[in-house]
Amino acid sequence: MSKLPKRSEVKPEHRWKLEDLFADQTAWNNEYAQAQEQIKQIATFEGTLSDSSKLKACFELEDQLSFHVERLYVYANMSHHEDMAEPGNQALSDKAKKLSVQSGEATSFITPEVLSLTDQQLAAFIKDPQLQPFRQTLLEMQREKAHVLSKAEEMLLAQVGNVSQGPGNIFSMLNNADLKFPKVQNENGEEIELTHGRYIQFLESKDREVRKNAFKAMYETYGNMKNTLAATLNANVTKNVFYARARKYPSVLEMSLFGDNIPKEVYTNLIDTIHQHLPLMHRYMKLRKKLLKVDELHMYDLFSPLVEEFKLDITYQEAVKTVKESLKPLGEDYLNVLQEGFDNGWIDIYENEGKRSGAYSWGAYGTHPYVLLNHNDNLNSMFTLTHEMGHALHSYYSDNNQPYRDAQYTIFLAEVASTLNEALLMNYLLEKSTDPKEKMYLLTYYADQFRTTVFRQTMFAEFEKIIHEKVEQGESLTPQELSKIYYDLNLLYYGEDMVVDQDIEMEWARIPHFYTSFYVYKYATGFSAATSFSKQILEEGAPAVERYLGFLKSGGSDYSINILKTAGVDMSTPEPVSQAMSVFEDLIKQMEQLEG
Repeated sequence: MSKLPKRSEVKPEHRWKLEDLFADQTAWNNEYAQAQEQIKQIATFEGTLSDSSKLKACFELEDQLSFHVERLYVYANMSHHEDMAEPGNQALSDKAKKLSVQSGEATSFITPEVLSLTDQQLAAFIKDPQLQPFRQTLLEMQREKAHVLSKAEEMLLAQVGNVSQGPGNIFSMLNNADLKFPKVQNENGEEIELTHGRYIQFLESKDREVRKNAFKAMYETYGNMKNTLAATLNANVTKNVFYARARKYPSVLEMSLFGDNIPKEVYTNLIDTIHQHLPLMHRYMKLRKKLLKVDELHMYDLFSPLVEEFKLDITYQEAVKTVKESLKPLGEDYLNVLQEGFDNGWIDIYENEGKRSGAYSWGAYGTHPYVLLNHNDNLNSMFTLTHEMGHALHSYYSDNNQPYRDAQYTIFLAEVASTLNEALLMNYLLEKSTDPKEKMYLLTYYADQFRTTVFRQTMFAEFEKIIHEKVEQGESLTPQELSKIYYDLNLLYYGEDMVVDQDIEMEWARIPHFYTSFYVYKYATGFSAATSFSKQILEEGAPAVERYLGFLKSGGSDYSINILKTAGVDMSTPEPVSQAMSVFEDLIKQMEQLEG
């Protein structure tokens, strides 16, 4: 294996151009000084916000400060990510983080002060012509007002904040530091310690005994701690119920959806629609059993490869070419922006010594987006490229069509553009493929995304809904109760062709997302919305593309659900999830035909 190059040895054409953000360190220092000055200035507005002209000036200064802090923070951290061991960039990153905290503290008076105004004053501000650029902010504050308490009560809740982090922190320490897993024999008969990171590698083994032993070892370890882990999860749910009641929400679910202004129906429709389509999941399990040539399909068989690894050696240049071809349905304008990204230093392509792992898209308003990759010449890296460029172009269109305050899109929308690109790439590869082995490899790759991102995350979402409703009704969550709920859901979701091993009843104990409550449904809704968009684009052409580009340009100018609805995907109805399920059904049909 060749040695990784040092950052200084990376060719200029393989690096992103951070100089497009700041020409040099002096420019960064000057903007830093400017931001510090604005932090002092904004304090002078405290106590004056009942006056509309003062409020306008305060909002404008807040935007300028936020704009500078974001640029400084993004540049410092992306510089740090180029080489995490370089001390100068580490110091710059720390400096930017401190500035961000100072800025947050300096502007923290604005929302409480506006919320302390009377309903009449707030309504008048929303209609005030000079405050129209900030109308969405004021509407959001008006919506929030019903759930804001008195000053004394808010102070009390703020003090409870550290205590409320207890369940999540305890789980994190248990899960990441204290839990020790036994050793498991690998395919070569070597005793290897089981870890979180190695678990999936074991489950992907071709040796069934290795998979089974790792699976049993994992859940026996959690089973030994079931009382502590149940008490921890119960404490987290109880904390959520406390906050929902204190802030006068009908339920924890509605409190969790409130931030993005998502109707409860989006959540319940997702679960109901997936329930209606569970026969598809059961059909896929039956096919998986057949492809694996096993008498019984067990839970530890879910990650084992269905077909021999089909080695696709794809250079970065080939990946770029294929991604461009696959995104042709999105039209000339989209392709031109994409090309600009490939040609003009948006992307940091290859791994180098000390570089941050993984991949992301990031950037700051007023400059083009940036994408960090650690490209390997394989299929996964090509999908990562199109995924991150989906994020990048979403940011590009938002930033170029919205004022600063309205440009940032929500987490609810964040994965739609990236997943749509993946769907179009998969469609292109499947249409082009002539090798049955390659085609089956691609189909199983895509079908497993549906299984893990839509079905599994919806099952998690349903589990969260059930356990919160139980605590809201005054019941407690014993380890036996949690395990029974979880086991029964697995029976329901996987169907009769799957042997639902008893050990899986402890899986609830190892899911960190259950401590960020009612979040996982966004994976399933985002994937469904993207699949719905891709289906419309491929079937309708230009009108659907125009609606989709309108979605990309909308940023955060309206509530997420409205932005999607305007673009032709109404998540308050079952339709987008049903459309995604029709794509999944088509994949299964193609696999069944190939398998014969």
